[in-house]
Amino acid sequence: MIWDFFYKLASPRYFYAITGKWAVWLGWLCLILMVAGLYGGLILAPPDYQQGESYRIIFIHVPSAWMSLFVYVFMAFNAAIGLIWRIKLSEIIARSSAPAGAAFTFLALVTGALWGKPMWGTYWVWDARLTSELILLFLYLGFIALQSAIEDPRQAARASAVLAIAGLVNIPIIHYSVVWWNTLHQGPTITKFDNPSIHTSMLIPLLIMAVAFKLYFFTNLLMRARCEVLLREKDSRWVQELVIEGRISEKTA
Repeated sequence: MIWDFFYKLASPRYFYAITGKWAVWLGWLCLILMVAGLYGGLILAPPDYQQGESYRIIFIHVPSAWMSLFVYVFMAFNAAIGLIWRIKLSEIIARSSAPAGAAFTFLALVTGALWGKPMWGTYWVWDARLTSELILLFLYLGFIALQSAIEDPRQAARASAVLAIAGLVNIPIIHYSVVWWNTLHQGPTITKFDNPSIHTSMLIPLLIMAVAFKLYFFTNLLMRARCEVLLREKDSRWVQELVIEGRISEKTA
């Protein structure tokens, strides 16, 4: 039963029909959790005993950093499926993931720099974690550039998939950089489940924000993917039927 569902979901027509409803529900849930997380992190959570109020940037920085890694793995996974099995929808998902992933990475770098100024006395150091995260941004931008530079979408998907798969080697480097090397960036705190180095009053809104960021990504992904499906399928009969029914405009298709 579940495999039948995924088989149907791989159809562009079925994907377009069902994800319109998903995007609405995910968007509202994202908004609710985003408000709750920001209120808990910026209003309810107490100041840090060492960093004072400046630590509150973690409620944006940490979820952004997590998402920068998650989105890249998700993008590369779908790109690999498209490369190996030539599934068009996987190529679309990979292409639609890249802008959000680049935005999360850029946000993580900017908020990290803003936090680093009062903590380290400088906005940027060539730290292992920071440098590898900057390389991740370049990988995202390279993926987007390849997609834009090649006119044929199938060839663009194959070329960018090779880059995405090769770039996966950077993900464990980012994650374990604070363990493998002596860096200025603080070590793991949230992932120490046996003895987390963060108080519950700060941890709960941080986790809420992490879920909100993930929901935002999937909402954004579905909206982008739906547009991409229409562009690729504009000559198909089901898209023309939508135009005739007035459910989409001819310019959109």
